[in-house]
Amino acid sequence: MKPEKKACEMSVKELSAYIDQSVLKPEFTQEEIKRYIQEGIDFGCATVCVNPASLETARKLCKGTDTGICVVCDFPFGLSTTSSKVMQAEEYCKAGDITDLDIVANYGWIRSGLWDNVREDIQAVCEVCHKYNTNVKVIFETDALTLDEVRKATETAIEAGADFVKTSTGFFTGGRNEGATCEVIAAMLETAKGRCKIKGSGGIRDREHFFRLIDMGVDRMGIGFRSTPVVLGCTPEEARSMINT
Repeated sequence: MKPEKKACEMSVKELSAYIDQSVLKPEFTQEEIKRYIQEGIDFGCATVCVNPASLETARKLCKGTDTGICVVCDFPFGLSTTSSKVMQAEEYCKAGDITDLDIVANYGWIRSGLWDNVREDIQAVCEVCHKYNTNVKVIFETDALTLDEVRKATETAIEAGADFVKTSTGFFTGGRNEGATCEVIAAMLETAKGRCKIKGSGGIRDREHFFRLIDMGVDRMGIGFRSTPVVLGCTPEEARSMINT
């Protein structure tokens, strides 16, 4: 949805509400995970996006704050069976404190035109997550797809009950690695027509691109821990001071 004012006119608090701070690198130490989750909280991000193994750490740090928890599911390939995805989603969400679950669609199925399979796979996960009031964001890995496939995948995810459609995992190595381009975001927005929200992820590393996607009408963005201070134009300490003033 297009905002009521331009991104350049927004406060740090308003801008940070667009961000899921990514804390997903598999090589992170426990101290790094704690550090970058805490920075996401200090920045006032909508959520911190973590791997399932980091859930308990995120729960401890996010409790009592305005920053929610986004957990990835079947990440980064999306190639588990549907029943396995459902079991994973149930395990992560059953405590009732997960704001968002980001799941990877089987984009090999998307490229094969197996739309019924794609729909049923996403729908099964949405049904279990929605029991716990957890939003489902469906990642398409758009760098592997054509724009027509992105449009059809968006429509299919909406039919399946997805709350968001999302561009990328940030871990794709099989081809181009452009992520949330304006062209892809525009295709998603034009197809969704407000029926679901849009999350851009991948390649959002500077303030200009961040602002442009906000002005286009993107609802959320996955931002790497190094890029959050760049797009917001401040340190975690400065953000905390401005938000709490």
